[in-house]
Amino acid sequence: MYMSHLECPKCGAKHNPHKLNQVCPDCSAPLLVRYDMDKVKANFKKEQLVSRKPDLWRYRELLPLVDEKNKVSLGEGMTPLLSLDKLSKKLGIELYLKDEGIIPSGTFKSRGAAVGVSRAKELGVKALAMPTNGNAGASWAIYCAKADIDAYIVMPVDAPSITRNECAIAGAKLFLVNGLISDAGKIVGRAVAKHGWMDASTLKEPYRIEGKKTMGLEIAEQLDWQVPDVILYPTGGGVGLIGIYKAFRELQEIGWIGDKMPRLVAVQATGCAPIVKAWEEKKTESEFWNNASTVAFGITVPKALGDFLVLDAIYQTEGCAIAITDEELLKDQAELAATEGTFVCPEGAANYTATKKLLASGWIKPNEKVVMLNTGTGLKYPDTVKVTVPVLQPADDILG
Repeated sequence: MYMSHLECPKCGAKHNPHKLNQVCPDCSAPLLVRYDMDKVKANFKKEQLVSRKPDLWRYRELLPLVDEKNKVSLGEGMTPLLSLDKLSKKLGIELYLKDEGIIPSGTFKSRGAAVGVSRAKELGVKALAMPTNGNAGASWAIYCAKADIDAYIVMPVDAPSITRNECAIAGAKLFLVNGLISDAGKIVGRAVAKHGWMDASTLKEPYRIEGKKTMGLEIAEQLDWQVPDVILYPTGGGVGLIGIYKAFRELQEIGWIGDKMPRLVAVQATGCAPIVKAWEEKKTESEFWNNASTVAFGITVPKALGDFLVLDAIYQTEGCAIAITDEELLKDQAELAATEGTFVCPEGAANYTATKKLLASGWIKPNEKVVMLNTGTGLKYPDTVKVTVPVLQPADDILG
């Protein structure tokens, strides 16, 4: 175990990783896990990965778990990096899809839940609470069930019903709120203060990022340590984008990749685009987005706690932020399925729309290597697909 301390990215304060920490007590910013990178570099070699299991725990030297006995795992990680050959040829770029739809719970949220719940167990947590747009709550509920930790989940009443069912069947204490995730967050905040539970809200504990960053580690390994030119990420709370940026920086520190960084793209919906607005205005933090609404429910986050970290990652990598309409992403969700056989979630589809727009504008160049993150299976959003199917009589011919 090479974790050395927790660090506040705003004030620089260091904190003890061996007790439960939420946010920085001095400035209320998210805390980041730091490692003794000299020891990691000396003891962790690429060749060791060959014999390790194909899950995210293969990168244990860059993960915060102290004792393996506290690991809570459902086999998460090492999802496929698919080469989209037909669309690559059509667009004139080298296009890949990192498909998180086959991970336990069907979304990338399982990465953060696996590491977050493992550390909660290690720190003696008996109960935790979190607001969610659906998928995070479902993921944390199933991992809490395995870890014997009570989970209190609050989600908007308009969240996809399937995620509600996942929480319920896993035994979580589920509550619905007539509002947005920001309203759910206020309820969780009051409950945490009253009952002393761990607050598992996005970026209010340090370990979700560590699970999410393994997407970046996997992308690098799957491309044989060749850094792609662009990575597009559907951005709500932005933990995955922050984590991917952290992963590539850590790989640079241990000498596994060179100086090149992928240009990171935050993709949002026009109905909820606070990061895009802040980036366009060259700000370092976003403003609360009023009346947020999009079919890509997972990125309906009016104000992210780690918005300054998302924007910093974009600026540091010379990336950008772009907003997509619901109509565009639903059309491109269908195109991805019909062309490449990939039934992605609406959030993942928004990346494909963004790729085409950025290519048309010249921001993405011909022949560049582009990776899109599909953060979940389209099966979790059945109501976004509208089809009319003919009903045949037994004697009918399918061609009429």
